[in-house]
Amino acid sequence: MAQVTNEPLPALPLESWRPTKETLHRFCQIVGKVALEKGIRRNHWWHMTFRLTARGWTTVALGSARSGPVFTCAFDFFDHVLRIETDGGQRVDVPLVDQSVATFYTGVMAALRELGIDVTIAHPTPYDLPDHGRPFDEDTEHADYDPAKAQQAFRVYSQVGRILEEFSATFSGKISPVQVFWHTFDIAVQRFAPRHIDMPESVDPVTREAYSREVISAGFWFGDDKVPEPTFYSYVAPEPKGLTDIAVEPAKARWVDSGSAHAAYFSYDDARNSPDPVGAALEFFQFVYGRGSELAGWDVPNLSCRGGITDPVLREPYPRGND
Repeated sequence: MAQVTNEPLPALPLESWRPTKETLHRFCQIVGKVALEKGIRRNHWWHMTFRLTARGWTTVALGSARSGPVFTCAFDFFDHVLRIETDGGQRVDVPLVDQSVATFYTGVMAALRELGIDVTIAHPTPYDLPDHGRPFDEDTEHADYDPAKAQQAFRVYSQVGRILEEFSATFSGKISPVQVFWHTFDIAVQRFAPRHIDMPESVDPVTREAYSREVISAGFWFGDDKVPEPTFYSYVAPEPKGLTDIAVEPAKARWVDSGSAHAAYFSYDDARNSPDPVGAALEFFQFVYGRGSELAGWDVPNLSCRGGITDPVLREPYPRGND
């Protein structure tokens, strides 16, 4: 078992756990595609993402009132299993250790059948990964799972999740949960303005729903071949004119051209090595939101929610007499 430290942002260089990451990412895509099939659809795909727990990551409650059972699929990074539980009290654990993607996929589908859950995954192949054409049940290549590395990754997500929750507390408008996106393997929160965004008919359905309203996203991912280190990111969509003319703060953050627009990047290691790692990450997220929302014409004062309180009478000092 990995030892929990008091570091606000624990170290996790990409290369130190890349084989485990590549296997775990595909495990997550399998479970995410189950959620996609069995979740009650929510705007911007919120029904298919994962939420943080004290032991790992979980789907929202899946299934419907018309056809049971209700169930969840939760990654437990202490017991190192995928725990599938129903509202009838049944449970099946699928191990994460010593599994290839193929055997894990077979185990998950068998567990669902055992619990009386009928699931047919429309596209049982990886999404937007180099082996996107290979069925999960044929992938014996990805079979690395180091429990200590997986638990360290969970610890990083837990800490980043707390930072994103603190950032979220300052906004009273439409906002997503802090959620793990299994397709891109990042954790993020999105703030929305009500203005509808017109897109060409050629835009794919996933993108159309994700970006149907003006949005400012704040998040983190572990790194990939394009960005080979853990990185905080934030972007505004659509990107307002003049956004990238402003230097990003903190000073080590930067704008990166992503093709059709830009995103702000802030190295996780630069944040963790600063005197106040949590404060540095919050400063980064708040800077991009502040400048982006101003240039996009959002009603920033009325969307403010300092300290998680919407009523200006209650904001400061926080009343504790009725605690």
